[in-house]
Amino acid sequence: MSDTVATPPRRRRVTPQSLLQASGVLWFTIAAAGQWMFTYYILGAYIPRTASGQYERWNEVGLINGYVQGDWLGNLGFISHVLLAAFVSVAGVLQLLPVIRRRYPAFHRWTGRAYLAVAVFLAVGGIILIWVRGTRMNDWAALGTTTDGLLILVTAAFTLRHAMARRIDLHRRWAMRLFLVVNGVWFLRVGYMAWAIASGGAGMSRSMNGPTDIVMPYLAFLIPLVLLELYQKARDSRSMPFKLVLASVITSGAVVTALGLFGAWMMMWSPNILI
Repeated sequence: MSDTVATPPRRRRVTPQSLLQASGVLWFTIAAAGQWMFTYYILGAYIPRTASGQYERWNEVGLINGYVQGDWLGNLGFISHVLLAAFVSVAGVLQLLPVIRRRYPAFHRWTGRAYLAVAVFLAVGGIILIWVRGTRMNDWAALGTTTDGLLILVTAAFTLRHAMARRIDLHRRWAMRLFLVVNGVWFLRVGYMAWAIASGGAGMSRSMNGPTDIVMPYLAFLIPLVLLELYQKARDSRSMPFKLVLASVITSGAVVTALGLFGAWMMMWSPNILI
C-alpha cells in the first residue's frame, strides 16, 4: 500500500479583485443575453412585416412611427437603421468575448471593422432621422439621443486609432465605451422598463413628455459610462474597499438590467414578434 497521501485540490481564494471581476462577468452575461433577445425581437418583428410588403405595420411595433406614406427614402433609412441594429447587437457581444479575440483574431479584426462602420452609419443615420425626418417624441429626449450618437462617433474614432497603433489595452477600453454608447437605445428600453416596474411608472406619461421620459435618454448612456470608468479604476486600484464597493454596485446594476430585460421582453418585445 502506498503511503502517499492525496493532496486535495486548492480552492481559489475569494478576493476583492475576484469579486469585482465576477460582478463584471455577471453583468456582461446578462447584457449579452439581453442583446440577443433584442436581436430576436428586431428580426421577428420587422422582417415578416417587411417581407410581406406591409410596411405600414412597422408602426405597430414602437412608439415612434417608422413608416410614412410616400416617403420612400425615409422609410428605407428607417428600416436599414433598425435591421443594422440587429447586427451591432450580435457583433458587439462577439467583439468583447476574450475567447473570440484569442482563438479567431482574423474574425475579430474583420468583424470589428464592420462593427465600426455600421456604428458610424447608425449614429449619423439616427441623427438625420431625428432632426431631418422628425422621428422623435420630444426635443429634449431627442437631444439626449443625439448626444449619444455624437459619442458613438468619438468613441469609434478612438477605438480605431488605438487599434491601428497596436495600443491594445487602450483599444479595448475604448471598445468597451463604444459598446455602451452604441447600445444607448437598448439601455433606454431596459432602463424604462426597470424604472416602470420599480416605481410604478413615476414621471412617465403616455405622450412621452414626463420628467422621466425627458431625463432617461441621457441616463441611458451616462450611467453605463460612469460605471464602466469606475469599474476600470477599481480594477486597476490597490484599494480593497473600493473594489468591494464597486463589486456591489456592478452586481446591483446586473440585477437592475435583468429586471429591465424582463419588463422589456414581456411588455415591449415579445408581443410584437410574428415568428
